[in-house]
Amino acid sequence: MGKDVIIACDFDSAEKTFAFLDRFVGKKPFVKIGMELYYAEGPSIVREIKKRGHKIFLDLKLHDIPNTVKKSMAVLSRLDVDMCNLHAGGTCRMMEAAIEGLTREDGTRPLLIAVTQLTSTDQESMENDLLIHEPIAEVVMHYAANAKKAGLDGVVCSPLEAGKVHERCGKDFLTVTPGVRFADGDVGDQKRVMTPAEAKKIGSDYIVVGRPITAAADPVAAYERCVAEFVD
Repeated sequence: MGKDVIIACDFDSAEKTFAFLDRFVGKKPFVKIGMELYYAEGPSIVREIKKRGHKIFLDLKLHDIPNTVKKSMAVLSRLDVDMCNLHAGGTCRMMEAAIEGLTREDGTRPLLIAVTQLTSTDQESMENDLLIHEPIAEVVMHYAANAKKAGLDGVVCSPLEAGKVHERCGKDFLTVTPGVRFADGDVGDQKRVMTPAEAKKIGSDYIVVGRPITAAADPVAAYERCVAEFVD
């Protein structure tokens, strides 16, 4: 398994999404479809982007009772995405049910990863809003260990935590890391960030990059800069 850069296509319409992807002549970057785009356009946007030859991370962060998640994952599995996710906070039982629903009759399934704590969450907000008083690093590790125990392939985590996740859960347990910014860029609303080069050094398997690419004056050049720093 090689490292890869996933572009977060956080647009509110198919028109904007395809205008963006059409700039990548001869390239088929791995893309993330999140809630904004999926809720705007529905499953058809997934099918169309897949038809164009892109790998897809469907980022819907499921979190519900186990049976609902199981049935929902069975539906998402039919969209032929490459990766999808859920909230580890939904418990091991929910994650196990998700694997059951996601697995097709032939035994294949997309990669399934769990969100530990959102990269917009810091220690203060976790304690004050969620009433979780353990150190955030230990909370992330506990959620990651639960995800591995449930049979998932990896976790979404801050790049600051990727190396420690590998130490706790093994080098083959995937770390998918948002919160990546160029050294000369704006961190936006992310609290725990790192550059692509730093994410590579610390052991991230995939980085998810949104505005540093999608809002760049030259998105293709920004993407290629990410690939040069993280993959090459």
